[in-house]
Amino acid sequence: MDLGHALIAGVDEVGRGPLCGPVTAAAVILDPMNIPDGLNDSKKLTAKRREALYDILMDCAEVSIAHATVAEIDDINILRASHLAMERAVAGLSRQPDHVLVDGNLIPRGLLIPSTAVIKGDAKSVSIAAASIMAKTCRDRLMVDLAGQYPGYGWEKNAGYPTAVHLKALQDLGVTPHHRRSFKPVYKML
Repeated sequence: MDLGHALIAGVDEVGRGPLCGPVTAAAVILDPMNIPDGLNDSKKLTAKRREALYDILMDCAEVSIAHATVAEIDDINILRASHLAMERAVAGLSRQPDHVLVDGNLIPRGLLIPSTAVIKGDAKSVSIAAASIMAKTCRDRLMVDLAGQYPGYGWEKNAGYPTAVHLKALQDLGVTPHHRRSFKPVYKML
């Protein structure tokens, strides 16, 4: 690595809007000599393309994925929990980056490394785009697994977002241990 260049990590989170499951963040340090083609905002990629890029990134980049639990979300609020997951993801990297690019308009208060908040960063930075892909793929896989344990909520398709199917299942089947009790639709059911 050229000593004149800083070690940059991109960080992003997914899962702020769902009614259930953890919020998931990833931090990624790309090898500037081996950046995969097609990195983009995870929401603009197909699930198949995200899966392919996930495997590629695991082989050619330094990746750390972390979560904040449903209990933490309910205890400290979704924004703070999102930031906690980001802080954990950065802390999980095997090398401390010189600088962190954070998707959004706020830098997590516990992130003590020099950082820059980048609004719509997953469309502007390949490092943040890579983190977006890793976090979304990981969380989607987790929600598919939870859907197998709690059938009927449609989590394998809606990832826990408040779709009509999920809201109806919430009424018909009730609240699971994976639902965020501080979120209005769930709170109203309790």
